[in-house]
Amino acid sequence: MDRVRKISNELMDTFPNRFGINFEQNKKTVMDLARITSKQLRNQIAGFITSYLRKEAKSGENLESETSSTQEIVPPENTS
Repeated sequence: MDRVRKISNELMDTFPNRFGINFEQNKKTVMDLARITSKQLRNQIAGFITSYLRKEAKSGENLESETSSTQEIVPPENTS
């Protein structure tokens, strides 16, 4: 697993805009960018990248919803 994580991180650092949350597309991208002869290793790398990016996207959505829901509503002051 360490090898998969290391290769995945290197690919994501070097080519950050080439990967997304689609596993099939990530498989093709890994095949184009790296010389990996093992189908199983390629799929593990693509799966790790896909899983990582999905978690990042989900945590980004959670952060946005938390900031919008924690805004305090202050009633207007009565001027009469």
